[in-house]
Amino acid sequence: MILEWLGRYLEHRLPRSDSWVLTQSTIYILPTRAGWAFAITLVVMLLASINYQLNLGYALTFLLCGAGLAGMHQTHANLRGLTLRVRSPQPVFAEEPAAVDIVLDNPGRERVGIGLGIYRADHHGKAWVDVPDHGMGAARLSFVPPRRGRHVLPTIMVESNFPLGLFRAWTVWRPAAEVLVYPKPEQPAQALPAPQSAPGGARTSHQGDGSEFEGVRAYRRGDPLRLVVWKKMARSNEMISRDASTGVNQTLWLDLPAGMAGGLEAQMSRLTAWVQAADRLGLHFGLRLPGLELGCDTGEGHRRAALQVLACWPNGAGR
Repeated sequence: MILEWLGRYLEHRLPRSDSWVLTQSTIYILPTRAGWAFAITLVVMLLASINYQLNLGYALTFLLCGAGLAGMHQTHANLRGLTLRVRSPQPVFAEEPAAVDIVLDNPGRERVGIGLGIYRADHHGKAWVDVPDHGMGAARLSFVPPRRGRHVLPTIMVESNFPLGLFRAWTVWRPAAEVLVYPKPEQPAQALPAPQSAPGGARTSHQGDGSEFEGVRAYRRGDPLRLVVWKKMARSNEMISRDASTGVNQTLWLDLPAGMAGGLEAQMSRLTAWVQAADRLGLHFGLRLPGLELGCDTGEGHRRAALQVLACWPNGAGR
């Protein structure tokens, strides 16, 4: 209990930075279990050599002791001088793993057996990498953010027990980068609300099964190939056709659903599913939330802007 509290206290005293240089003052080293067993063995060999006056025993004991000390120096040097950098993480949906990409810059000789992992996490999630002489290495870790919003990346541990496994050298690094977490889309998704006619056009709202609107609709067997929206198909892997029945442009306003069970998070999940569906169909859609309005538009940039609003509202629309 006390050791855990002390560890968290020391961890939170570390500065946050997206770049971390491993120097003499930032690397810790202690013997491993094998190292302690090796030390005890050396003590026993030394006592036996003294007791029986074995000159060869002295020689072997001091030779092994020197090898152990050289291994300690090499283990520490395997980390010393490396520079760690974290790449900007990509946004993810809630309950999905977020990737943490780390680059290791090596100004010196080759480094072997560098292990990276999330601090205080399962050791089976570690990534091991070798960094070439005067080169770079890369490792990818992952963690699951607890909820939507912005989250700083977790603390990273970098370690090595190369070459003999008798000592473990490690460092603890707190990246400053943040990952944006969108709400989890509702499953199964509810039908989109009815669109509205754009200004200057007659309202001829037309919604079939919840996936057909003016301008585009789901592909039907027999539709001419000239009506297929190939860009949408390449992005969503779904056949979508232009609806040539009318020429009226329509827009879709997505408002906070009222009377839903599950509270605010359920509402955010439904809005997220609606944003995904509207973008997939190529609709001009906007987002209305209390105190915030995102105008109607279309495209990948607009989709990301809408999802960012849903991720951060009501604490803001993102930084």
